[in-house]
Amino acid sequence: MSKHFDALETRTADERKSALATRLPQQIAHAKTTTAYFAESLKNVDAAAITSTAALVALPVVRKSDLIELQKQQRPFGGLAASGWGRLGRVFSSPGPIYEPEGRVADYWRTARALYAAGFRSGDLVHNSFSYHMTPGAWILEAGAHALGCTVFPAGVGQTEQQVAAMADLAPNGYVGTPSFLRILLEKADELGIKLPSLTKALVSGEAFLPPVRDALLVRGVAGYQAYATAELGVIAYETEARQGLVIDEGVIVEIVRPGTGDPVAEGEVGEVVVTTFNTDYPLIRFGTGDLSAFLPGGSPCGRTNMRIKGWMGRADQTTKVKGMFVHPEQVAAVVKRHPGIARARLVVTNPDSTDQMTLSCEVGAVEAGMEAAIADSVRDITKLRAEVSLVAVGSLPNDGKVIEDSRKYD
Repeated sequence: MSKHFDALETRTADERKSALATRLPQQIAHAKTTTAYFAESLKNVDAAAITSTAALVALPVVRKSDLIELQKQQRPFGGLAASGWGRLGRVFSSPGPIYEPEGRVADYWRTARALYAAGFRSGDLVHNSFSYHMTPGAWILEAGAHALGCTVFPAGVGQTEQQVAAMADLAPNGYVGTPSFLRILLEKADELGIKLPSLTKALVSGEAFLPPVRDALLVRGVAGYQAYATAELGVIAYETEARQGLVIDEGVIVEIVRPGTGDPVAEGEVGEVVVTTFNTDYPLIRFGTGDLSAFLPGGSPCGRTNMRIKGWMGRADQTTKVKGMFVHPEQVAAVVKRHPGIARARLVVTNPDSTDQMTLSCEVGAVEAGMEAAIADSVRDITKLRAEVSLVAVGSLPNDGKVIEDSRKYD
């Protein structure tokens, strides 16, 4: 049996590049002609010219944080969906509320690939402890399991004793859900004196999968792997047996950009995950997830050749309020663009003597006369607030993706 889901996972760089050159302009043209949002935002874009990830950089980013307002303006999906009622199978609601469509194609969220990498195979029984209520989490995993030929027990959340009893009776091979709930189920089984020897694998998502939790599962005989997915995009990246980062899914393009901008960061630098999907029902182009991550260099030892990311590293939306005024990462980016000598910048907010204070630390290669004052003027012009400016050496700011650091203390 193949260790890879299909031949797409082991394509050469040239094969992947060639396929993208054909597929990407087709998807952009589709988004422009079938959705109101992209018809407007990409009206001056020649779809045929967008044949690579590098060419995508010229297009605007639509951020997840914008969806609530967009969906209020144009229901139900803010003009971003190509399909309407009748062509869609389900519609879901996530906190916000943000509404997400599900098309009628098999494995709509492309979960089968991640499940396969985690060891799931046709004939397995999968215990699904994601919620089946309003949000799409359970359906995302169920669709992939069905595509693999697995049978699913729809456990949902809560009712731990009943879930453990069902696991004892049905002997599932694998689990999908959050890692913390799997640990709760296993501890409940111990408390009840119930053995679950059939359970040997898990694909977890929805929260950080920390090494201590992973190792605790391994001790119990359960090999857990993680998938990074969102309700809008489906699976973005997934873990393999190499356990060296997450491999990008074959159905999306991933960029890492500086928070508040659409500008790519250097390889290894932490930034916001921006995704373009080839979903024809919901053709999201440069969708800013609001999540932080970074690309890993080189290829995976597992043989899959697509790029890898480190995994979820926090949130990119660092908007904060200073002296009653909202300050956004986009404003910090605007300051940087005004001053070409700045390599990177980080706005630190403190409150000495209970008074809000901003300091903009700027990485610069060479200090020019009057630079600090000029940058301070730009901060005041863009944010309407005063800030101290600190010029530091290139490479001295932390590589954690933070553009705004709120270090105020309230005790």
